[in-house]
Amino acid sequence: MFERRVVGKVPRKHHLQLRDDKGTLMYEECITRDGFEGPYTIAYHQQAPHTQSLSQPGHGWKAPEAVTGRPLAKRHYRTQALQRVGGAPLDARVPLLFNADVTLAVVHPTAEDPVYFSNADGDDLFYIQEGSGVLRSPLGDLRFEAEDYVFVPRGLVHRLIPDKGVAQYWLSIECKGGLHLPRQWRNDVGQLRMDAPYCHRDFRLVEFSGPKDEGIRELVVKRGDVFHGFRNQHSPLDVVGWDGTVYPWAFPILNFQPRAGLVHLPPTWHGTFATRGALICSFVPRVVDFHPEAIPCPYPHSSVDCDEFLFYCRGDFISRKGVGPGSVSHHPMGVTHGPHPGAYENSIGHKTTDELAVMLDTTLPLHPTAAALSIEDPNYQNSFIP
Repeated sequence: MFERRVVGKVPRKHHLQLRDDKGTLMYEECITRDGFEGPYTIAYHQQAPHTQSLSQPGHGWKAPEAVTGRPLAKRHYRTQALQRVGGAPLDARVPLLFNADVTLAVVHPTAEDPVYFSNADGDDLFYIQEGSGVLRSPLGDLRFEAEDYVFVPRGLVHRLIPDKGVAQYWLSIECKGGLHLPRQWRNDVGQLRMDAPYCHRDFRLVEFSGPKDEGIRELVVKRGDVFHGFRNQHSPLDVVGWDGTVYPWAFPILNFQPRAGLVHLPPTWHGTFATRGALICSFVPRVVDFHPEAIPCPYPHSSVDCDEFLFYCRGDFISRKGVGPGSVSHHPMGVTHGPHPGAYENSIGHKTTDELAVMLDTTLPLHPTAAALSIEDPNYQNSFIP
C-alpha cells in the first residue's frame, strides 16, 4: 500500500505479548490484504475487537442498478443538478455509473456518520470537490479538505465526520479490486521513484492519538452490496498502537506534478492511482505541448478497450463546451470521441491550461443508473456536429 509506519505502543516483535502498566494483555488485530501475502497492519486493542452481536443495519445507500437497452452514445451528466439526498455519508451516496470493478457515485452529506462502517467489498477513494472534515478510525484521525483525494482501505472500521456548516460535494470511487499506486512510479522496494509525479511527502497521513470512546457501538458492514448490522461490545477505537502499511491517507490533487511534452502526451502520463480494471488520472493546471507546430487540444480517439469517465472539477477545458464544475462526461468504448467543434484548431498557440479534472479509463463498460439518467444532457451526442 504505502510506507510502513509505527505509532503508539507495540511489542518488540509481532505476535508477542503487549501489556499495559497494570499487566493487562492487549489484543492483536491483523488487518491483511490478499490473504496473508499482501500488505498488512497490526493494531493492538485494549479489548477483543471481534466480540460483536447481530443487529439491524439501519444505514446504507441504495445499491446501483443498471438501466439497460440504451443506444451506444457519448453521454454528459450534470451532477450539479442531482437531487441531494443529504444525511450521513453512509446514507448519502448516489451511484451514477458502475461495472464489476468500480462504482462511481456522488455524495452530498449534511451530517456525520452516527455509526461505524466497514466496506468489505472494496477500497473507497473520495475526491472532495467541496467540503472538509475528518475520517476517524481505530488507526487515528485523518483531516481532509477541498480538492483532496481521501483513501479508506477495504474492511477498515471508520466513520466520516464532515465539518458542520460547510457544504459538502464529493465524488466517490469504490474500487472492488483494491487501490494502489501505479507500479511504474515505484522502485523495486516500493519507494516512489524520483521521476514519479509525486513523492511520499505529498501525502497527508492519519494522525494517531491513542484510545478513545465515542459511545458508539453500532457497526454497519457492506458485503456483496448488502448492508449488515452488528453491535460491538466495546469501542473499536481502543487501539494503543499499530504497525503497518494499510491505513487511510489524503492526497491533495494539486500535489500531482504534471508532465508536458513536445507534443501531446497520452492520459497514462496523468495516472495517479490504479485499481483492477481502471486507471485513475488527475488533470491539473499545467504547461501544454511546446513544439512550434503542436496542437495542445486532445486528438480524437477511437478507443475499443476503455470507457472514459471524466469528472470536471474547475477551470477552462480546452476540448469541451457546455461543461462546468460537477459535469461528468462518459465516452464509451467503440465510439470515437474528441474535442468540440472549433476547439482543436483554437487550441493552437495556447501555452497553459487551468483545467482540473479526475478521469478514469475502465476496461469494462460502465452501466448507468436511473439517477444518472435523471441528470443527463440530451443534446450532448449531437453537440460534436459543427
